Amino acid sequence: MYPLPNTYTRGVALPALLQQRIVIIDGAMGTMIQRHKLGEADFRHASLQDHPKDLKGNNDLLVLTRPDVVREIHDQYLAAGADIIETNTFGATSIAQEDYGLAHLAREMNVAAARIAREAADAAATPEQPRFVAGALGPTPRTASISPDVNDPGARNTSFDELRAAYREQAAALLEGGCDLFLVETIFDTLNAKAAIFALDELMEETGERLPVVISGTVTDASGRILSGQTVAAFWHSVRHARPLAVGLNCALGAAVMRPYIEELSKVAADTYISCYPNAGLPNPMAETGFDETPGITGGLMEEFARVGFLNIAGGCCGTTPEHIAEIARRLRLYRPRQTKLFSKLLAA
Repeated sequence: MYPLPNTYTRGVALPALLQQRIVIIDGAMGTMIQRHKLGEADFRHASLQDHPKDLKGNNDLLVLTRPDVVREIHDQYLAAGADIIETNTFGATSIAQEDYGLAHLAREMNVAAARIAREAADAAATPEQPRFVAGALGPTPRTASISPDVNDPGARNTSFDELRAAYREQAAALLEGGCDLFLVETIFDTLNAKAAIFALDELMEETGERLPVVISGTVTDASGRILSGQTVAAFWHSVRHARPLAVGLNCALGAAVMRPYIEELSKVAADTYISCYPNAGLPNPMAETGFDETPGITGGLMEEFARVGFLNIAGGCCGTTPEHIAEIARRLRLYRPRQTKLFSKLLAA
């Protein structure tokens, strides 16, 4: 899936930039949306006034009903120093939107989200600091390899083909909206990720437009495994055929607990770049962001990752804010990026 750097039609500067410095990705979208204290009315427009289901909390829908909120959040992360911003599409597949009765709006959501992010990135970009839009493909609330029923291990609530079709629709819409790369993130079921990878490859074969792909798994607890049971090393070996621009970890854990797993991934994935965007520590309902870590704490932990050479792409997930990203960007600009084997050779060729 991953072509030589000079064959990109979008995101042309990103592989070269990753050789020069640690690239900063943005922080949490949901955390920032919560700060706006939106009500049910904010999640509805004229065509949804009589929709029978509650829509509050369907944050992906805001790209249609409150695009100003989403744009403002993108602008804040760009001002904080983010090189890459993610589209507000974590749950914008038709499968995820079925929970709200809005599967028919999935394509429209993704096109709109990519366009909002594209406009924000283009407005902030300079020759010295280009900005990139990552089309975010989340894991969906269904799993292809894990039973939703503890009494029936063989039960499934989705299939590979259903996931592939949903991801294909999402990716095509993100491409239409103007994303520079695809980000398959928060992976807890590797079979779901494989469906996304297959859909991306299928789409790019058909369109002839090759975009970089970043794949990010989620270690769910101190066992060091993703929810479907793979270790970090096993996870990498199961997705490396996609030849992603970067592979990494995000969500579930704060940086302190994530350290041994990002270190392991940095060692085994020698021929690709490494991304890491952890939560702001542990959940804490008493904290302003709902998580323990202040920007200084998160920034210090990420600085340690950079100091020992683990990082190429760094940012934040749940509980992180523009203040966290600004602190990460400030600290990490002092450090060289982790060097890879394969891409150093490609860029030198």
